[in-house]
Amino acid sequence: MKNLTLPIRFGLVTSACLMAYFLILSLLGKHTNVFYSLFNGVITGFGIYETIKYTKLRLGKDFSYGKGFMAGITTGFVATLVFTIFFALYSTELNASFLNELSEVWAKDYANFEGIVFFTVSIMGFATTLVLTLSFMQLFKTSNNLKK
Repeated sequence: MKNLTLPIRFGLVTSACLMAYFLILSLLGKHTNVFYSLFNGVITGFGIYETIKYTKLRLGKDFSYGKGFMAGITTGFVATLVFTIFFALYSTELNASFLNELSEVWAKDYANFEGIVFFTVSIMGFATTLVLTLSFMQLFKTSNNLKK
């Protein structure tokens, strides 16, 4: 559990940043435009990058690809789970008309529209986490190439 403390803390901070960004968009009335959610990848990516970087600094020579990968995945998954729970609470309790505003066509055609949206938000977060962690580990892994 000691090895997961840093990634969990970074995951919670990343999810707080995601929530703050969403609430700022909500205040500006832009939260129904899905193109603004692309910036969520930047926020998540920064959290994952910083987690892997600090894990490498903390472990030093003991840092391995597996440890860095686990730190990045943990951070992203914690951030995604917490943000998805927040998103579900926001769209069902705080602003019940949000999902209808988000997509008027889909909301009318599907009986379980809320579940589809929550599932999509979580899958997008998990996919972003996996891709960004694999990408960032290319920067942080130790090279097996010989120096010339």
